[in-house]
Amino acid sequence: MPYQSPISPGVSWYESTIADRTEYPALDGSRTADVVIVGGGFTGLSAAVHLASAGVDVVLLEAYRFGDGASGRNGGQLGTGQRAWAEELEGQYGFTRAKALFDLAEEAKAHLLQFADTHKIDIEFVPGQMSVVHKKRYLKDYRAHAELMATRFGYPHIHYMDAAETAERLGSTRYLGGVYDAGTGHIQPMKLVVGTAQAAARAGAHLHENTRVTGITSQNGRVTVATAKGNVTAAKCLIAVNAYGGNLEPVSASHVMPIRSFIGATVPLGENSPVLPGGESVDDSRFVVRYFRRSKDGRLLFGGREAYTADNPLDISTHIRRQIAEIYPALADVEITQAWGGSVGITLPRQPFVREVMPNVISAGGYSGHGVMLSNYVGKLYAETVAGNRDRLKLLEELKVPAFPGGRTFRAPLLFLALSWYALMDRI
Repeated sequence: MPYQSPISPGVSWYESTIADRTEYPALDGSRTADVVIVGGGFTGLSAAVHLASAGVDVVLLEAYRFGDGASGRNGGQLGTGQRAWAEELEGQYGFTRAKALFDLAEEAKAHLLQFADTHKIDIEFVPGQMSVVHKKRYLKDYRAHAELMATRFGYPHIHYMDAAETAERLGSTRYLGGVYDAGTGHIQPMKLVVGTAQAAARAGAHLHENTRVTGITSQNGRVTVATAKGNVTAAKCLIAVNAYGGNLEPVSASHVMPIRSFIGATVPLGENSPVLPGGESVDDSRFVVRYFRRSKDGRLLFGGREAYTADNPLDISTHIRRQIAEIYPALADVEITQAWGGSVGITLPRQPFVREVMPNVISAGGYSGHGVMLSNYVGKLYAETVAGNRDRLKLLEELKVPAFPGGRTFRAPLLFLALSWYALMDRI
């Protein structure tokens, strides 16, 4: 029977393709370290690799299996820049800061691909991504965005697509236009998780799965991370739980909110299918975004976030198939072989939350759907910080990310109402 994540519904297609998912022992007894990391997703595992490679004694604690959270169950799209467009960030922070944030994200993209190559991780990278428009009034913004990327931010890989080009590349007339980005693409995220964990272990990091952290305290220059079977005491701590932190640490919980996201994988569509003939990934202009791509073996992997009540694979399949049919009517009855869900960590401004939440404890998350690329690099930047260079991590630490309104009691209901409202606006 396939392994089932205890925190997320459905067995993902990614998991079903992993022949050797290395297991790591639970923590058994107390110990000390230079750095302790809480969370075994992209951020935590990346930090562990770079710290251990630099000779740092690092212990990583994961409550479940590596990849059970968002890092192993996401849409696999890299994207370009930050989650917010560069021109939006310029309006908030000015050109110099916006350009620095854009350049940081480009470094993150290059680093991910180079890291996979260096460590011989077959992440199944496929180039090309389209961002497509579902409402006519958005076309002007997308056209201007393509021009600004080339002329103002030095990124010539994006061009505007009219309706005809969009239809040809998508194999659908559902969208009105958009932009084509030849400088990014998509990957198989679970392979990156598994490969990064193996690289961290080879570098000497102490990795522990099935080890739930019950508390974090910082006193007298030392950080203590408590678990049921022992404590880890270290000079520094990285909290890298993103959407799966619960109330483990209150500052992070008030700034990073989990929302549900759901993906379905169809049967292979065949070589002659008109769906995405170039193999690119796609995201659309809805606030409640839909995202999809073809897998290496020709399946359509389709994700969306409107199925708020779905909690089992049958429910997920029903909602996802309905969304697929809106774009590809010929696939209205397509068989969905796997359907799964998980939680995405978002912030109010859709900018990463990176902050020192108590002495010697930094928390990182809230990548808002842009984490495949950014989270891995944040792990590297954290390792740089431990080594004494905090300049680049500071670019993210200084972002203006407010807490969600409503306090602990009303945060989730208010977010649900807001997302429901935006989902309605996407339809009219």
